[in-house]
Amino acid sequence: MLKRIWIWLVKLRGWKFDIPEGDHPEWYRCVMIMAPHTAAEDFFAGAAIPYLLHFNVRFLVKKEFFNFFTKPFLRWAGCLPVDRGNPRNNIVNQAVSYFNDHEKLTLLITPEGTRKRVNRWKQGFYQIATHANVPIVLTYMDYGTIHMGIGPTFYPTGDWDSDIKEIMSFYQDKTARHPELFNKQANGYNNDK
Repeated sequence: MLKRIWIWLVKLRGWKFDIPEGDHPEWYRCVMIMAPHTAAEDFFAGAAIPYLLHFNVRFLVKKEFFNFFTKPFLRWAGCLPVDRGNPRNNIVNQAVSYFNDHEKLTLLITPEGTRKRVNRWKQGFYQIATHANVPIVLTYMDYGTIHMGIGPTFYPTGDWDSDIKEIMSFYQDKTARHPELFNKQANGYNNDK
């Protein structure tokens, strides 16, 4: 019931959903990436897609967001706390174990890893998909058109440099909430040289 209200509130804000028709079993066991991600509002609006489609969705969220007041809500929403500051935590292995434990699981990740402008997307989403042997489903929020939706399904080849270029090409015409923070030239290789 609460998730229906969530979806209704997102629609009330003017968002339209672009969901391809047909049967898409791969959506129910995948790493789903959402971009661009430049505002906290992106999570609240973007979560409507997996809720709308009744996915067994989980979100990786910085553990700092979990406190006495927010923890019940975040757990209900499907959020899993991660400690990105601890190098001993292997987030990829943790995520792969979630897939091993669930027949149906949609893990939604924002590949930029932050709301700030970045030069490179983090590789975690790709490594999780590769190690769990699941596809990557490209989802988006386009503030230019006030549309969000599900794009193509991408099967990683193991060649990060090639694959990230193809993935990023899908997002070239998408407008972020804060366009100056979305680096459309971001990629997975060192472009600082």
